[in-house]
Amino acid sequence: MEHAIIVAASVVAAALAIGLAAFGAAVGDGSVTAKAIEGIARQPEAKNTILVNMFISVGLIESIPIIAAVIALALVFANPFVH
Repeated sequence: MEHAIIVAASVVAAALAIGLAAFGAAVGDGSVTAKAIEGIARQPEAKNTILVNMFISVGLIESIPIIAAVIALALVFANPFVH
């Protein structure tokens, strides 16, 4: 019984981790892209610099859900809490 509760809690925690990480990344990507478009509209001559910085930022933001997915997979398939 105790084993099943730990497994169920791990699955719920994995789902929450992936869901919250994806939501946070979506909000972050939207914010970065909106500010980049605003910056390009204000200074069109700085377009290349702004785009490079935007792509680097989006790439770093998108790494968070990937790390969360790896942690979630570890919780589900290689659960350290189950003996």
